Amino acid sequence: MTDLVLENLSVGTLSNVSLRVPGGEVVCVSGPSGSGKSRLLRAVADLEPHDGRVSLGDTGQLDIPAHQWRSRVVMVPADSQWWFDDVGGHFPDEAKAGLPSALGFTPEVMGWSVSRLSSGERQRLALWRALALEPEALLLDEPTANLDNDSTEALEIWLLDEIRRRQIAVLWVAHDPAQIHRVADAHYRIHGTTLERVDGGH
Repeated sequence: MTDLVLENLSVGTLSNVSLRVPGGEVVCVSGPSGSGKSRLLRAVADLEPHDGRVSLGDTGQLDIPAHQWRSRVVMVPADSQWWFDDVGGHFPDEAKAGLPSALGFTPEVMGWSVSRLSSGERQRLALWRALALEPEALLLDEPTANLDNDSTEALEIWLLDEIRRRQIAVLWVAHDPAQIHRVADAHYRIHGTTLERVDGGH
């Protein structure tokens, strides 16, 4: 189990953000549109210039090359990126074979064209693609934004089980209070330039 730790992190309008995300737990971040939630995740992923320290266990973000950091601390953005024409080109063989039924796909999806996927289907597959990298930390930017209520709750159950089983530290940007209550071990809200702890979570 490895903790993700932010110490005095400043990015954009946010300043001196400090928090710990224990392995196997979910810390939710909420706040108004444009308050810097996505930018915070990008800073933790080493995709955005920032001040302060981010570490994973005993390893600091600056202690290893960026590509190594991003293979251990994996971000799933709100709009997932796809580089190849077919879905299967984005997955190693073992991930193709182990596609969970909870995601609502049959193995045939690996032969589909990416252009055939809806936004919700892309998002579900992007989560499985991220988990296939066996990350120690996940940064999720509204991962269920394109799903209906039933699909959202089914995905939450599956994802939380994977997080607990693999002991992944998760920083999850969310806006729905009901979702935050269902998934969060801790909840922080952006207020102005700071991140404030909120009572709640399950």
